[in-house]
Amino acid sequence: MASSAQTPAAAGGAGPDGGSLAGGGETFGDRSLSQGLSVLVGLGLCVTMLGLGCAVELGQLGQQLRRPVGLLLALLGQFVAMPLLAFLLALIFALDEVAAVAVLLCGCCPGGNLSNLMSVLVDGDMNLSIIMTASSTLLALFLMPLCLWIYSRHWINTAVVQLLPLGAVSLTLGSTLLPIGLGVLIRYRHPRAADLLVKISLWSLLVTLVVLFILTGTMLGPDLLAQIPASVYAIAVLMPLAGYALGYGLATVFKMPPHCRRTVSLETGCQNVQLCTAILKLTFSPEIIGSMYMFPLLYALFQSAEAGLFVLAYKMYGKDSYKQDALGEEEDTDISYKKLKEEEVADTSYGTVTTEEHNSIQMEPTQTAL
Repeated sequence: MASSAQTPAAAGGAGPDGGSLAGGGETFGDRSLSQGLSVLVGLGLCVTMLGLGCAVELGQLGQQLRRPVGLLLALLGQFVAMPLLAFLLALIFALDEVAAVAVLLCGCCPGGNLSNLMSVLVDGDMNLSIIMTASSTLLALFLMPLCLWIYSRHWINTAVVQLLPLGAVSLTLGSTLLPIGLGVLIRYRHPRAADLLVKISLWSLLVTLVVLFILTGTMLGPDLLAQIPASVYAIAVLMPLAGYALGYGLATVFKMPPHCRRTVSLETGCQNVQLCTAILKLTFSPEIIGSMYMFPLLYALFQSAEAGLFVLAYKMYGKDSYKQDALGEEEDTDISYKKLKEEEVADTSYGTVTTEEHNSIQMEPTQTAL
């Protein structure tokens, strides 16, 4: 499954598998189409980050910071587990430097908004989901360039890695802070408008990914898409699936309840593919990145499909157990309440109240058998 290790410069405009970028590459390199695609990617990313900010409440944020479990899980899942997973998959499948950089970029990205929607569908902890997404996005400003620098050392002598614009990556990440901050402000002052913007951002996520997939596929051409190595498709399938498993295992280690395990699982496997797409589009020329621009879109396709199967399995087999767990919690509460009432009644056995003439009240001691 290994693909050739030619550098783009040496290959004379070769694709990531050594194939020519003729035809589809020329269309992809068209300036007007490329600029239009860049605008679409930028707008989609801004709307997504605005929606993320609108989902964050300052009170919940303060509560999570006092008990930073969500922050710790986001750190371990998004910037330890996923980058390491992407690096190992790139080595196992012997990817060339172009494909490896695309995979690493996707693996080092923070969590995406898709996880918030999926957490609702599996009765997860929405507060935990939102906090993990928001905190991983903020941590990415510093940790994503660091992870890229660490894991790209294996391909350091190649032209693509030497051109890897870590400064531009940080700048792109920094530009997402403005819509996030604006969203938090809207949530604080206009909660109803924030709820509407959250829904709009989720729909825009879906529409943007579909439009990007169609436009990019059209511009690259079916012949060039067919030249994407099978190993890249395999990684696009395995990487989100392994991320979901790693997230669930991580939450199990922290002894979290089942609904939180499902949440952490989705948060770990779902990456911000819009951010990855924006970085690839805005920092690499089409002649360099070629068809590997499609990798985050392929990842988005398979992470959505696998998350959908996760939700379907939960609806079919896990819903009843969730209801039983919730019912058990209510029964435990009721039993505790009854026990408390019995103890209160038992306390009154130390004396009885009797009434006599002239409305006087007298406490008569009684003996309790030991």
